[in-house]
Amino acid sequence: MAQGTVQVTHTGTSRWRRRTGEYASLAAALEAAGDGDVLTVAPGTYRENLVVQRAVTLRGPEGSPGSVRIAPVDGVPLTVRASAVVQDLHVEGQDAAAPAVLVESGTPELVDLRIMTRSAAGIEVRGGARPTVRRCTVDNPAGIGIAVVDGGGGVFEECEVVAAGQSGVAVRGGAHPRLERCRVHHTSGAGLSATGENSALEAVGCEVYEVRGSGVQVTGRGTAHLTDCDVHRTTADGITLDTDAVLTLADCRIHDIPENAVDLRSRSVLTLTRTTVRQFGRNGLSVWDPGTRVDANQCEIFDSTGDYPAVWVSDGATVVLEACRVHDVPDALFVLDRGSRADVVDSDLTQVRNTAVSVSDGATAQLDDCRIRDAATGAWFRDHGSGGTLSGCTVDGTQTGVIVTKGADPTIERCTVTSPSEAGFYVSAGGRGSFLNCRVTDSGGYGFHVIDGCRATLRKCRTERCSRGGYEFADGGPGAPGGGAAIVEDCTSDESAGLRPVVAHEAAVQPSTQSGGLLGAIPGQRTTEQEPLAAAPEPQEPARTSTAVLGELDALVGLESVKREVRALTDMIEVGRRRQQAGLKAASVRRHLVFTGSPGTGKTTVARLYGEILASLGVLEKGHLVEVSRVDLVGEHIGSTAIRTQEAFDRARGGVLFIDEAYALSPEDSGRDFGREAIDTLVKLMEDHREAVVVIVAGYTAEMERFLSVNPGVASRFSRTITFGDYGPEELLRIVEQQAEDHEYRLSPGTAEALLKYFTEIPKGATFGNGRTARQTFEAMVERHAGRVAQLAEPSTEDLTLLYPEDLPELP
Repeated sequence: MAQGTVQVTHTGTSRWRRRTGEYASLAAALEAAGDGDVLTVAPGTYRENLVVQRAVTLRGPEGSPGSVRIAPVDGVPLTVRASAVVQDLHVEGQDAAAPAVLVESGTPELVDLRIMTRSAAGIEVRGGARPTVRRCTVDNPAGIGIAVVDGGGGVFEECEVVAAGQSGVAVRGGAHPRLERCRVHHTSGAGLSATGENSALEAVGCEVYEVRGSGVQVTGRGTAHLTDCDVHRTTADGITLDTDAVLTLADCRIHDIPENAVDLRSRSVLTLTRTTVRQFGRNGLSVWDPGTRVDANQCEIFDSTGDYPAVWVSDGATVVLEACRVHDVPDALFVLDRGSRADVVDSDLTQVRNTAVSVSDGATAQLDDCRIRDAATGAWFRDHGSGGTLSGCTVDGTQTGVIVTKGADPTIERCTVTSPSEAGFYVSAGGRGSFLNCRVTDSGGYGFHVIDGCRATLRKCRTERCSRGGYEFADGGPGAPGGGAAIVEDCTSDESAGLRPVVAHEAAVQPSTQSGGLLGAIPGQRTTEQEPLAAAPEPQEPARTSTAVLGELDALVGLESVKREVRALTDMIEVGRRRQQAGLKAASVRRHLVFTGSPGTGKTTVARLYGEILASLGVLEKGHLVEVSRVDLVGEHIGSTAIRTQEAFDRARGGVLFIDEAYALSPEDSGRDFGREAIDTLVKLMEDHREAVVVIVAGYTAEMERFLSVNPGVASRFSRTITFGDYGPEELLRIVEQQAEDHEYRLSPGTAEALLKYFTEIPKGATFGNGRTARQTFEAMVERHAGRVAQLAEPSTEDLTLLYPEDLPELP
């Protein structure tokens, strides 16, 4: 029974309505009321399950907030199915299978409700309901704070989730609410979460903090748009995006995050504008997987509290930074893995303790008109296949301006390095690179330092006031017998450090009759005046034989069926070539391939080796690999897609065009999608230039089967499909063993068995990374090993190298 009475005030004029009266229960009053009536509830506790089905006003007495408690023993305390007004009530629920307040239809207004409950959800909005919820408070330590599901929507203004046992605000099933000036805190799940196709969350002026999990989580093709919001003090990543998620952040602040401030995976897309990211324990931006992309404009990333790069781009992801600032971090930008790319325009990378820009494992970085200042190393292109361009950049106050090593081959043009303590540009260990119109001033060492016989190219460069000399070419210098192979043209120096200045005619280029690529006067040499040295033509780097490349393929862990397929295809091409040489007819072999399988199974690596094999057999001119995905091919308006596709095809001319996640060009709900234009252009180019480029399309097995079935024109261009199976536990163990050997670690007795058990038990869902997972496991072991060994006063060599079972991370 109710404690207190209910007064119903009749405001209408219809004579058939019941007159004003008092009722012993809320249910009776609601039954008696008609549209437009006002129900004023007397103070007390009501053990009723209320259902509001008419457009009435249900409210507590004025001046006594919280004096009316709706607290049934079980079920839903308050259900709203009409465009009613509910105000000044205190709602309590105890049913873990039901929400405390359920809005099922209409456009009701919920105002000044205090919901203290242990229910499935504090407030749940579903179906066609579009409520306006103002100044409501939810305290639900057992479940979700606010759930908007199954197409629901509405506006939440100045609401607060003070506690939640799961997500603070959860959006799913195609729902699309808007939050304005709301606060969500002390949750045991994500602060804000949106998941599922067509699910969309919009938040303006909101704050998310004190969250045991991610502050904002968008997954499974969900979308979210946050403006002027704060996300801080989480226990996990600040913002997490996974599986085709889309998020836009404008004028937001993400800070005090112990893990990654923002983590994106699996084709997610993030757009940031005028947003700050600071005080993060791991990466400020952590971006993984092909098709995953970040576009940041006028953003600031700074004040790292950990020892990780501020921006991490790997596994084929793309990051674009425009007019951004990254400062006070251990490392600013790390780009690694083939297909990964970073484009940085008009941005500042300053106060970097280690390396401002690191490019490795075949990745690409493009920096235009950027400023790098106060870093140990300005930019480091680390290994074979890694490259990109620095154009119009300034590097000031570093130890070394730009380092190029181990076969990396960037283009550096119109860049200035000022006051490096060691060298302006340093090329070693087989590094290459083209340096055009570059300048080094006030170096504490050399301006340009090229050793190990590296094949760098310097044109129209200038050095001034370099303490040890403008140019240093070790191993005898360019053109010396057995010496380096650098090409130097039209370069000048003031020959500082006590050396006689070079006059204009001494710094002149070689006469026009001399062939290009020969070394003219070398300015800045630490010798007396010398005559121009004539260098031999640049030697060509010998291409590997198909046998050598196949040997590298055989050395890869696992992939036995893939190796057989590639060998069979290679044998057919080789025999066909020999038959032609003998004047016999050769069977026509289509060289285009389809690669199917999960991420991390070696598809890109095998594509690179396949191109090199075809080049060694004379089938392709160069054999290089150009990796693209939908974002590289599909434009934003009619005609632009054909141009992008043509440009990608031209870059791959003489080599392999590798299209990862090719099925994204033909989505199931394509409609007017421009991906079809890319497919049509590609099919025509493959036909018109069938001998110039080999095309490989790749992706998940099921999706690629669908892609080929709905595009017979594409399917007809490919000779065969090669399936890349997931790695088994034993193969993952072998990858870790290889990683350990490469990095001079050893597995202690029992560690291999522990790893085998770990890889057997690790969840292998859709996002399982195969080889990437093995690599991440090794990296986690090294990190835990470092934390353990750092506590030893004088560790032995064995302490420094042995990895033990306790170094394994926890299972996810």
